[in-house]
Amino acid sequence: MITVGAYEAKTHLSALLKRVEQGERITITKHGVPVAVLQPPDWTRVEEPDQVIAALKTFRLGKQLDGLSIREMIEQGRG
Repeated sequence: MITVGAYEAKTHLSALLKRVEQGERITITKHGVPVAVLQPPDWTRVEEPDQVIAALKTFRLGKQLDGLSIREMIEQGRG
């Protein structure tokens, strides 16, 4: 894995992205401290739709809209 400074990463982002497309991982540092990693996406981490739906239903439990309808939220700019 290569390491580049934040300024260099900003200046040469297109070239760095091409390297990432080829499978490289690149650590971006700020004042010598790692702050981010550019890496190819992990396409193997795809979840089944049933699992995603179940997770969303679990997340929703106990959440309330405090009596607001979706229409009211849209009108208030919160939708």
